[in-house]
Amino acid sequence: MAKSKGKILVVDDNSGIRAALKVLLPMHFAQVEVIPSPNELISRMVDFRPDVVLLDMNFHTDINTGNEGLFWLSEIKKRCPEIEVVLFTAYADIQLAVEGMKRGAFDFIVKPWDNEKLVETLKAAYDNRSKEAKEASQTPPSSLNMLWGKGQAMSVVRKTVEKIAPTDATVLITGENGTGKDVLAGEIHRMSERALRPMVCVDAGALTETLFESELFGHVKGAFTDAHTDHVGKFEQADGGTLFLDEIGNIPLHLQAKLLRALQNRSITRVGDTKAIPVDIRLICATNKDLEKMVREGEFREDLFYRINTMHLHLPALRDRVDEIVPLAEMFIAKYAERYRRPVQGITPEAAEILKTHYWGGNIRELQNCIEKAVILSDGESLTASDIELPQSRSPQNTNPAMAGNDTLEETEEKAIRAAMARYGGNLSMVAKSLNISRPTLYAKLKKYNI
Repeated sequence: MAKSKGKILVVDDNSGIRAALKVLLPMHFAQVEVIPSPNELISRMVDFRPDVVLLDMNFHTDINTGNEGLFWLSEIKKRCPEIEVVLFTAYADIQLAVEGMKRGAFDFIVKPWDNEKLVETLKAAYDNRSKEAKEASQTPPSSLNMLWGKGQAMSVVRKTVEKIAPTDATVLITGENGTGKDVLAGEIHRMSERALRPMVCVDAGALTETLFESELFGHVKGAFTDAHTDHVGKFEQADGGTLFLDEIGNIPLHLQAKLLRALQNRSITRVGDTKAIPVDIRLICATNKDLEKMVREGEFREDLFYRINTMHLHLPALRDRVDEIVPLAEMFIAKYAERYRRPVQGITPEAAEILKTHYWGGNIRELQNCIEKAVILSDGESLTASDIELPQSRSPQNTNPAMAGNDTLEETEEKAIRAAMARYGGNLSMVAKSLNISRPTLYAKLKKYNI
Protein backbone atom coordinates (compact mmCIF):
# COMPACT_ATOMS: atom_id res chain seq x y z
CA MET A 1 0.00 0.00 0.00
CA ALA A 2 1.33 3.43 -0.92
CA LYS A 3 2.20 5.70 1.96
CA SER A 4 -0.56 8.20 2.74
CA LYS A 5 -0.17 11.82 3.77
CA GLY A 6 -2.43 11.32 6.76
CA LYS A 7 -1.74 12.20 10.41
CA ILE A 8 -2.93 9.52 12.83
CA LEU A 9 -3.33 9.96 16.60
CA VAL A 10 -3.61 6.70 18.58
CA VAL A 11 -5.09 6.72 22.09
CA ASP A 12 -4.62 3.40 23.92
CA ASP A 13 -3.50 2.57 27.46
CA ASN A 14 -1.92 -0.77 26.48
CA SER A 15 1.84 -0.29 26.06
CA GLY A 16 2.17 -3.41 23.90
CA ILE A 17 -0.49 -2.19 21.48
CA ARG A 18 1.11 1.26 21.35
CA ALA A 19 4.50 -0.30 20.58
CA ALA A 20 3.03 -2.46 17.80
CA LEU A 21 1.21 0.47 16.19
CA LYS A 22 4.35 2.63 16.41
CA VAL A 23 5.96 0.10 14.07
CA LEU A 24 2.99 -0.61 11.79
CA LEU A 25 1.36 2.75 11.13
CA PRO A 26 4.40 4.87 10.15
CA MET A 27 4.88 2.50 7.20
CA HIS A 28 1.55 3.70 5.81
CA PHE A 29 1.00 7.24 7.12
CA ALA A 30 3.07 10.41 7.10
CA GLN A 31 2.86 11.17 10.83
CA VAL A 32 1.77 9.01 13.75
CA GLU A 33 1.54 9.90 17.44
CA VAL A 34 0.49 7.60 20.27
CA ILE A 35 -0.65 8.61 23.75
CA PRO A 36 -1.63 6.37 26.68
CA SER A 37 -4.49 8.42 28.13
CA PRO A 38 -7.44 10.41 26.78
CA ASN A 39 -6.75 13.03 29.45
CA GLU A 40 -4.22 14.63 27.10
CA LEU A 41 -6.32 14.00 23.99
CA ILE A 42 -7.76 17.51 23.51
CA SER A 43 -4.43 19.30 23.91
CA ARG A 44 -2.72 16.87 21.51
CA MET A 45 -5.47 17.41 18.96
CA VAL A 46 -4.83 21.15 19.10
CA ASP A 47 -1.06 20.81 18.73
CA PHE A 48 -0.82 17.78 16.40
CA ARG A 49 -4.00 18.41 14.35
CA PRO A 50 -4.60 14.78 13.34
CA ASP A 51 -6.74 13.70 10.41
CA VAL A 52 -7.85 10.49 12.14
CA VAL A 53 -7.99 9.42 15.78
CA LEU A 54 -7.78 5.70 16.57
CA LEU A 55 -9.56 5.68 19.93
CA ASP A 56 -9.54 2.83 22.43
CA MET A 57 -12.92 2.41 24.15
CA ASN A 58 -11.74 1.21 27.57
CA PHE A 59 -9.06 2.82 29.73
CA HIS A 60 -9.66 1.19 33.13
CA THR A 61 -9.36 -2.51 33.85
CA ASP A 62 -12.49 -2.45 35.97
CA ILE A 63 -14.58 -0.66 33.38
CA ASN A 64 -15.23 -2.40 30.09
CA THR A 65 -18.56 -1.08 28.93
CA GLY A 66 -17.05 1.22 26.31
CA ASN A 67 -18.75 4.26 27.86
CA GLU A 68 -15.44 6.07 28.36
CA GLY A 69 -14.62 5.69 24.69
CA LEU A 70 -18.05 6.98 23.70
CA PHE A 71 -17.57 9.98 25.99
CA TRP A 72 -14.27 10.91 24.35
CA LEU A 73 -15.73 10.28 20.90
CA SER A 74 -18.42 12.84 21.71
CA GLU A 75 -15.78 15.28 23.01
CA ILE A 76 -13.76 14.98 19.79
CA LYS A 77 -16.80 15.51 17.60
CA LYS A 78 -18.01 18.40 19.73
CA ARG A 79 -14.71 20.24 19.52
CA CYS A 80 -13.38 19.12 16.12
CA PRO A 81 -16.20 17.56 14.10
CA GLU A 82 -14.09 17.37 10.93
CA ILE A 83 -11.66 14.84 12.49
CA GLU A 84 -12.52 11.21 11.72
CA VAL A 85 -12.59 8.74 14.62
CA VAL A 86 -12.09 4.97 14.37
CA LEU A 87 -13.09 3.12 17.55
CA PHE A 88 -10.80 0.39 18.91
CA THR A 89 -12.22 -2.26 21.25
CA ALA A 90 -11.55 -5.80 22.45
CA TYR A 91 -15.26 -6.51 22.67
CA ALA A 92 -17.13 -7.30 19.49
CA ASP A 93 -20.31 -5.60 20.59
CA ILE A 94 -22.50 -4.70 17.60
CA GLN A 95 -24.73 -2.45 19.69
CA LEU A 96 -21.70 -0.51 20.88
CA ALA A 97 -20.50 -0.19 17.30
CA VAL A 98 -23.88 1.13 16.21
CA GLU A 99 -23.93 3.64 19.08
CA GLY A 100 -20.43 4.79 18.16
CA MET A 101 -21.46 5.27 14.53
CA LYS A 102 -24.52 7.23 15.66
CA ARG A 103 -22.23 9.58 17.57
CA GLY A 104 -20.08 10.19 14.53
CA ALA A 105 -17.44 7.44 14.47
CA PHE A 106 -16.19 6.58 10.99
CA ASP A 107 -15.75 2.86 11.70
CA PHE A 108 -15.08 0.24 14.35
CA ILE A 109 -12.08 -2.13 14.75
CA VAL A 110 -12.13 -5.20 17.02
CA LYS A 111 -9.04 -6.43 18.89
CA PRO A 112 -7.09 -8.53 18.13
CA TRP A 113 -6.95 -6.80 14.78
CA ASP A 114 -5.86 -7.72 11.29
CA ASN A 115 -3.08 -5.36 10.18
CA GLU A 116 -4.33 -5.01 6.63
CA LYS A 117 -7.90 -4.36 7.77
CA LEU A 118 -6.77 -1.78 10.32
CA VAL A 119 -4.64 0.12 7.80
CA GLU A 120 -7.39 0.00 5.17
CA THR A 121 -9.92 1.38 7.65
CA LEU A 122 -7.63 4.23 8.74
CA LYS A 123 -6.80 4.97 5.09
CA ALA A 124 -10.51 5.12 4.24
CA ALA A 125 -11.11 7.45 7.17
CA TYR A 126 -8.26 9.69 6.02
CA ASP A 127 -9.54 9.67 2.42
CA ASN A 128 -12.98 10.72 3.66
CA ARG A 129 -11.43 13.49 5.77
CA SER A 130 -9.36 14.67 2.77
CA LYS A 131 -12.41 14.64 0.51
CA GLU A 132 -14.38 16.84 2.91
CA ALA A 133 -11.42 19.17 3.37
CA LYS A 134 -10.98 19.45 -0.40
CA GLU A 135 -14.63 20.30 -0.88
CA ALA A 136 -14.36 22.96 1.81
CA SER A 137 -11.18 24.38 0.23
CA GLN A 138 -12.89 24.75 -3.15
CA THR A 139 -14.71 27.78 -1.82
CA PRO A 140 -13.22 30.51 -4.02
CA PRO A 141 -10.97 33.04 -2.29
CA SER A 142 -13.37 35.79 -3.38
CA SER A 143 -15.96 34.46 -0.92
CA LEU A 144 -13.67 35.01 2.08
CA ASN A 145 -14.24 38.10 4.17
CA MET A 146 -12.07 41.11 3.37
CA LEU A 147 -12.00 43.26 6.49
CA TRP A 148 -10.87 46.75 5.51
CA GLY A 149 -10.97 48.41 8.89
CA LYS A 150 -10.89 52.17 9.36
CA GLY A 151 -7.15 52.89 9.29
CA GLN A 152 -5.57 55.28 6.81
CA ALA A 153 -3.28 52.67 5.24
CA MET A 154 -6.10 50.22 4.44
CA SER A 155 -8.35 53.07 3.32
CA VAL A 156 -5.80 53.93 0.62
CA VAL A 157 -5.58 50.28 -0.45
CA ARG A 158 -9.36 50.00 -0.65
CA LYS A 159 -9.76 53.10 -2.80
CA THR A 160 -7.10 51.81 -5.18
CA VAL A 161 -8.74 48.38 -5.38
CA GLU A 162 -12.10 49.95 -6.21
CA LYS A 163 -10.46 51.73 -9.15
CA ILE A 164 -8.40 48.89 -10.57
CA ALA A 165 -10.57 45.83 -9.86
CA PRO A 166 -12.98 46.38 -12.81
CA THR A 167 -10.02 46.61 -15.22
CA ASP A 168 -7.76 43.83 -16.52
CA ALA A 169 -4.63 45.51 -15.17
CA THR A 170 -1.99 43.16 -13.78
CA VAL A 171 -1.61 43.57 -10.01
CA LEU A 172 1.35 42.91 -7.72
CA ILE A 173 0.45 42.54 -4.02
CA THR A 174 3.26 42.78 -1.48
CA GLY A 175 3.32 42.38 2.28
CA GLU A 176 4.60 40.20 5.09
CA ASN A 177 3.53 36.59 5.45
CA GLY A 178 0.05 36.31 6.90
CA THR A 179 -1.19 39.78 5.94
CA GLY A 180 -3.95 38.39 3.71
CA LYS A 181 -2.51 38.82 0.22
CA ASP A 182 -4.52 35.85 -1.07
CA VAL A 183 -7.73 37.28 0.41
CA LEU A 184 -7.07 40.63 -1.27
CA ALA A 185 -6.48 38.85 -4.57
CA GLY A 186 -9.84 37.13 -4.15
CA GLU A 187 -11.51 40.47 -3.44
CA ILE A 188 -10.05 41.98 -6.63
CA HIS A 189 -11.37 39.01 -8.61
CA ARG A 190 -14.80 39.29 -6.97
CA MET A 191 -15.04 42.97 -7.91
CA SER A 192 -13.84 42.41 -11.48
CA GLU A 193 -15.80 41.71 -14.65
CA ARG A 194 -14.34 38.20 -14.54
CA ALA A 195 -16.02 37.36 -11.24
CA LEU A 196 -18.21 34.65 -12.79
CA ARG A 197 -15.19 33.00 -14.37
CA PRO A 198 -12.66 30.83 -12.49
CA MET A 199 -9.92 32.15 -10.24
CA VAL A 200 -7.02 29.70 -10.27
CA CYS A 201 -4.48 29.97 -7.44
CA VAL A 202 -0.91 28.70 -7.70
CA ASP A 203 1.77 28.63 -5.01
CA ALA A 204 4.54 29.41 -7.46
CA GLY A 205 7.24 28.98 -4.85
CA ALA A 206 6.17 25.38 -4.22
CA LEU A 207 6.54 24.28 -7.84
CA THR A 208 9.60 22.12 -8.39
CA GLU A 209 11.71 22.79 -11.45
CA THR A 210 10.63 19.52 -13.06
CA LEU A 211 6.93 20.31 -12.59
CA PHE A 212 7.03 24.06 -13.29
CA GLU A 213 6.14 23.93 -17.01
CA SER A 214 3.78 20.98 -16.64
CA GLU A 215 1.75 22.62 -13.86
CA LEU A 216 1.56 26.06 -15.45
CA PHE A 217 1.35 25.17 -19.14
CA GLY A 218 0.16 21.54 -19.11
CA HIS A 219 1.52 18.54 -21.00
CA VAL A 220 0.40 16.03 -23.60
CA LYS A 221 0.28 12.27 -23.20
CA GLY A 222 3.73 10.73 -23.54
CA ALA A 223 5.61 14.00 -22.96
CA PHE A 224 7.59 12.28 -20.19
CA THR A 225 7.64 8.98 -18.31
CA ASP A 226 4.60 9.54 -16.05
CA ALA A 227 2.55 11.53 -18.57
CA HIS A 228 -0.15 8.90 -19.10
CA THR A 229 -2.83 11.39 -20.16
CA ASP A 230 -3.08 14.98 -21.38
CA HIS A 231 -2.92 17.54 -18.58
CA VAL A 232 -4.43 21.02 -18.68
CA GLY A 233 -2.16 23.57 -16.98
CA LYS A 234 -3.11 26.44 -14.68
CA PHE A 235 -2.99 29.03 -17.46
CA GLU A 236 -5.62 27.15 -19.47
CA GLN A 237 -7.71 26.46 -16.36
CA ALA A 238 -7.83 30.20 -15.70
CA ASP A 239 -8.78 31.10 -19.29
CA GLY A 240 -11.38 33.86 -19.18
CA GLY A 241 -10.79 34.38 -15.46
CA THR A 242 -7.99 35.27 -13.04
CA LEU A 243 -4.65 33.56 -12.45
CA PHE A 244 -3.18 34.22 -9.00
CA LEU A 245 0.53 33.44 -8.66
CA ASP A 246 1.43 33.51 -4.98
CA GLU A 247 5.06 33.71 -3.78
CA ILE A 248 6.26 34.72 -7.23
CA GLY A 249 9.52 35.94 -5.74
CA ASN A 250 10.52 32.32 -5.09
CA ILE A 251 10.59 31.31 -8.76
CA PRO A 252 14.19 30.48 -9.79
CA LEU A 253 15.76 32.96 -12.22
CA HIS A 254 16.11 30.50 -15.12
CA LEU A 255 12.37 29.64 -14.93
CA GLN A 256 11.28 33.27 -14.89
CA ALA A 257 12.02 33.55 -18.63
CA LYS A 258 9.46 30.83 -19.40
CA LEU A 259 6.81 32.63 -17.37
CA LEU A 260 7.66 35.95 -19.03
CA ARG A 261 7.33 34.42 -22.49
CA ALA A 262 3.83 33.13 -21.73
CA LEU A 263 2.75 36.52 -20.36
CA GLN A 264 4.17 38.41 -23.33
CA ASN A 265 2.68 36.08 -25.94
CA ARG A 266 -0.61 35.56 -24.10
CA SER A 267 -0.32 31.95 -25.15
CA ILE A 268 1.19 28.74 -23.83
CA THR A 269 2.57 25.55 -25.33
CA ARG A 270 2.02 22.30 -23.50
CA VAL A 271 5.07 20.22 -22.67
CA GLY A 272 5.62 17.72 -25.47
CA ASP A 273 3.55 19.71 -27.98
CA THR A 274 4.33 22.41 -30.56
CA LYS A 275 0.92 24.05 -30.86
CA ALA A 276 0.52 27.45 -29.20
CA ILE A 277 -2.73 27.81 -27.23
CA PRO A 278 -4.01 31.36 -26.68
CA VAL A 279 -5.08 32.21 -23.13
CA ASP A 280 -7.08 35.14 -21.80
CA ILE A 281 -6.20 35.74 -18.17
CA ARG A 282 -6.08 38.56 -15.64
CA LEU A 283 -2.86 38.15 -13.68
CA ILE A 284 -2.46 38.86 -9.96
CA CYS A 285 0.85 38.12 -8.23
CA ALA A 286 1.89 38.26 -4.60
CA THR A 287 5.14 38.09 -2.67
CA ASN A 288 6.65 38.88 0.70
CA LYS A 289 10.01 39.65 -0.91
CA ASP A 290 11.52 42.97 -2.01
CA LEU A 291 11.45 42.41 -5.77
CA GLU A 292 13.12 45.73 -6.56
CA LYS A 293 16.08 44.73 -4.41
CA MET A 294 16.12 41.31 -6.07
CA VAL A 295 16.20 43.01 -9.48
CA ARG A 296 19.18 45.13 -8.40
CA GLU A 297 20.98 42.02 -7.13
CA GLY A 298 20.24 40.04 -10.30
CA GLU A 299 17.90 37.57 -8.61
CA PHE A 300 14.72 38.63 -10.42
CA ARG A 301 14.34 39.57 -14.07
CA GLU A 302 13.74 43.27 -14.55
CA ASP A 303 11.54 42.72 -17.61
CA LEU A 304 9.34 40.27 -15.67
CA PHE A 305 9.15 42.69 -12.73
CA TYR A 306 7.76 45.46 -14.93
CA ARG A 307 5.40 43.00 -16.62
CA ILE A 308 3.75 42.01 -13.32
CA ASN A 309 3.95 45.40 -11.60
CA THR A 310 1.42 47.42 -13.60
CA MET A 311 -0.43 48.16 -10.35
CA HIS A 312 1.20 47.71 -6.95
CA LEU A 313 -0.72 47.19 -3.69
CA HIS A 314 1.07 46.87 -0.35
CA LEU A 315 -0.70 45.33 2.63
CA PRO A 316 0.55 46.79 5.93
CA ALA A 317 1.40 44.49 8.82
CA LEU A 318 -1.38 43.76 11.34
CA ARG A 319 0.55 45.57 14.08
CA ASP A 320 0.12 48.73 11.97
CA ARG A 321 -3.64 48.08 11.69
CA VAL A 322 -4.53 47.94 15.38
CA ASP A 323 -8.13 49.02 14.74
CA GLU A 324 -8.72 45.80 12.81
CA ILE A 325 -7.38 43.33 15.39
CA VAL A 326 -10.48 42.94 17.57
CA PRO A 327 -12.99 42.90 14.65
CA LEU A 328 -10.86 40.23 12.98
CA ALA A 329 -10.73 38.26 16.23
CA GLU A 330 -14.51 38.45 16.56
CA MET A 331 -14.90 37.22 13.00
CA PHE A 332 -12.62 34.24 13.74
CA ILE A 333 -14.45 33.55 17.01
CA ALA A 334 -17.74 33.26 15.14
CA LYS A 335 -16.15 31.05 12.49
CA TYR A 336 -14.50 28.59 14.87
CA ALA A 337 -17.30 28.56 17.42
CA GLU A 338 -19.57 27.32 14.65
CA ARG A 339 -17.02 24.87 13.24
CA TYR A 340 -16.14 23.32 16.60
CA ARG A 341 -19.58 23.78 18.16
CA ARG A 342 -18.25 25.82 21.05
CA PRO A 343 -20.36 28.25 23.14
CA VAL A 344 -17.97 31.21 22.62
CA GLN A 345 -19.74 34.34 21.41
CA GLY A 346 -17.38 37.20 22.20
CA ILE A 347 -14.24 38.42 23.91
CA THR A 348 -13.66 40.21 27.21
CA PRO A 349 -12.10 43.72 27.26
CA GLU A 350 -8.98 42.33 28.99
CA ALA A 351 -8.47 39.69 26.31
CA ALA A 352 -9.08 42.27 23.58
CA GLU A 353 -6.41 44.51 25.09
CA ILE A 354 -3.92 41.65 25.05
CA LEU A 355 -4.58 41.10 21.35
CA LYS A 356 -4.21 44.81 20.56
CA THR A 357 -0.83 45.09 22.26
CA HIS A 358 0.76 41.91 20.86
CA TYR A 359 3.42 42.34 18.16
CA TRP A 360 1.79 39.90 15.64
CA GLY A 361 4.88 38.93 13.72
CA GLY A 362 2.74 36.32 11.94
CA ASN A 363 0.05 38.90 11.17
CA ILE A 364 -3.54 37.81 10.46
CA ARG A 365 -2.57 34.17 10.11
CA GLU A 366 -1.05 34.20 13.60
CA LEU A 367 -4.15 35.91 14.99
CA GLN A 368 -6.39 33.33 13.32
CA ASN A 369 -4.41 30.41 14.75
CA CYS A 370 -4.44 32.03 18.19
CA ILE A 371 -8.22 32.46 18.16
CA GLU A 372 -8.83 28.97 16.79
CA LYS A 373 -6.84 27.39 19.62
CA ALA A 374 -8.51 29.62 22.22
CA VAL A 375 -12.00 28.75 20.97
CA ILE A 376 -11.26 25.01 21.03
CA LEU A 377 -9.95 25.07 24.60
CA SER A 378 -12.41 27.58 26.05
CA ASP A 379 -15.58 26.48 27.81
CA GLY A 380 -17.05 29.93 28.48
CA GLU A 381 -19.21 32.23 26.38
CA SER A 382 -16.41 34.80 26.03
CA LEU A 383 -12.70 34.43 25.48
CA THR A 384 -10.84 35.66 28.56
CA ALA A 385 -7.26 36.77 29.09
CA SER A 386 -6.37 33.30 30.36
CA ASP A 387 -7.67 31.73 27.12
CA ILE A 388 -5.25 33.75 25.00
CA GLU A 389 -1.91 31.97 24.63
CA LEU A 390 0.73 34.09 22.93
CA PRO A 391 4.51 33.75 22.59
CA GLN A 392 6.76 36.47 23.96
CA SER A 393 6.76 39.52 21.68
CA ARG A 394 9.10 39.24 18.70
CA SER A 395 9.45 42.95 18.00
CA PRO A 396 13.02 44.27 17.66
CA GLN A 397 12.85 45.76 21.18
CA ASN A 398 10.91 42.73 22.46
CA THR A 399 8.17 45.15 23.51
CA ASN A 400 5.20 46.71 21.83
CA PRO A 401 6.39 49.04 19.02
CA ALA A 402 4.36 51.83 20.59
CA MET A 403 6.88 51.84 23.40
CA ALA A 404 9.85 52.23 21.07
CA GLY A 405 11.64 55.52 20.70
CA ASN A 406 14.52 57.27 22.46
CA ASP A 407 13.82 55.78 25.87
CA THR A 408 16.61 54.27 27.93
CA LEU A 409 16.50 50.54 28.59
CA GLU A 410 15.21 51.18 32.11
CA GLU A 411 12.47 53.50 30.81
CA THR A 412 11.46 50.95 28.21
CA GLU A 413 11.41 48.22 30.87
CA GLU A 414 9.29 50.33 33.22
CA LYS A 415 6.79 51.08 30.45
CA ALA A 416 6.60 47.39 29.54
CA ILE A 417 5.88 46.42 33.15
CA ARG A 418 3.28 49.16 33.62
CA ALA A 419 1.57 48.14 30.36
CA ALA A 420 1.51 44.49 31.41
CA MET A 421 0.13 45.40 34.85
CA ALA A 422 -2.67 47.35 33.19
CA ARG A 423 -3.28 44.64 30.60
CA TYR A 424 -3.67 41.85 33.17
CA GLY A 425 -5.39 43.90 35.85
CA GLY A 426 -2.52 43.52 38.31
CA ASN A 427 -2.48 39.69 38.13
CA LEU A 428 1.20 39.20 39.02
CA SER A 429 1.42 35.62 37.77
CA MET A 430 0.15 36.58 34.32
CA VAL A 431 2.30 39.72 34.24
CA ALA A 432 5.42 37.72 35.08
CA LYS A 433 4.56 35.09 32.47
CA SER A 434 3.93 37.70 29.76
CA LEU A 435 7.28 39.38 30.49
CA ASN A 436 9.07 36.01 30.71
CA ILE A 437 10.46 36.74 34.19
CA SER A 438 10.02 35.08 37.58
CA ARG A 439 7.66 36.44 40.24
CA PRO A 440 10.56 37.38 42.60
CA THR A 441 12.16 39.32 39.74
CA LEU A 442 8.86 41.03 39.06
CA TYR A 443 8.50 41.97 42.75
CA ALA A 444 11.96 43.55 42.70
CA LYS A 445 11.21 45.56 39.58
CA LEU A 446 7.84 46.73 40.90
CA LYS A 447 9.65 48.02 43.97
CA LYS A 448 12.39 49.57 41.85
CA TYR A 449 9.96 51.52 39.69
CA ASN A 450 7.55 52.25 42.54
CA ILE A 451 4.66 50.58 40.71
